[in-house]
Amino acid sequence: MSVATESEQLYPIKFLPHYKEVLWGGTRISEYKGVDLHDSNVGESWEISAVPGSESVVAAGPDAGLTITQVIKKYGSRLVGKAVYEEFGTTFPLLVKIIDANKDLSFQVHPDNELARARHNCFGKTEMWYIIDCRPDARLYAGLNQDTTPEDYERRIEDGSIMDIVTCHKTIPGDIYFLPPGCTHSIGAGNLLAEIQQTSDITYRVYDYKRRDANGNYRQLHTDLAREAVDYRAFDSKMDYEKSGKCSKLVDCDFFRTSLLKVEGHQSYHNERDSFLIVMCIEGDAQIGSTTLRRGETLLVPAEMKDVDIQGTATLLLATV
Repeated sequence: MSVATESEQLYPIKFLPHYKEVLWGGTRISEYKGVDLHDSNVGESWEISAVPGSESVVAAGPDAGLTITQVIKKYGSRLVGKAVYEEFGTTFPLLVKIIDANKDLSFQVHPDNELARARHNCFGKTEMWYIIDCRPDARLYAGLNQDTTPEDYERRIEDGSIMDIVTCHKTIPGDIYFLPPGCTHSIGAGNLLAEIQQTSDITYRVYDYKRRDANGNYRQLHTDLAREAVDYRAFDSKMDYEKSGKCSKLVDCDFFRTSLLKVEGHQSYHNERDSFLIVMCIEGDAQIGSTTLRRGETLLVPAEMKDVDIQGTATLLLATV
């Protein structure tokens, strides 16, 4: 594989998703994306990933078959942006997922960059959720509702009362949640959501509702690792945003910036960042250049394509760094 010349035209890139089978997964990803996955326990669709062992592969076009790392090596700053390339090199900095929680996920926490680098030589994990759809009874748990101490926190983990000090949210489609490192959380059963996060697969499981596996054993907890990772201060993870506009800003943090774009007919979007643009189709269908984007699909738009021409009727989740 050679480095691309300036004359080689870049284009919006669609990758093959990585489907993850998990104990708490279901069938909604298959239904939502309109694909037959031949499995009833798919909990995650990794849409764009540079996590080792789960690197995204280009689905079609001149670069079909190349991994995301190889594509960055080929196009460099033309693809990801000069500032992004200078900071991250050939490591793509974001991981984009669709998650189907058919059952409750464990209660967990993620480390920040400093702790993750020291322990695992990788990025920490800051993330956000966009609720795509949910059952009427769906809930999620995110952020402590009161300040606590490490000692009280661990006592509550042991006696099962930890959920008493965690904020419970009744989910509604279109809601968003921001989860910085240290924010304890759990996705409850019945939620289908999009997740934008740093490129990291480090999770510390701190509570699992005293559930047992098929052999009668409790799943492993990471109490000691989580002790230094947890933020023991109260935090409200639910974010408000303007839902009536055509383009609504969602999360603006040190690691990513996200917005929601509603397209009806023809619209041009200008990417003002020195960054790639991720486009996930939440609802409807859109045409971006010569590429069709259907519900549940995700595109990587190169940084050098500053003005993006979009046609169709769709709700799009956008992300840059």
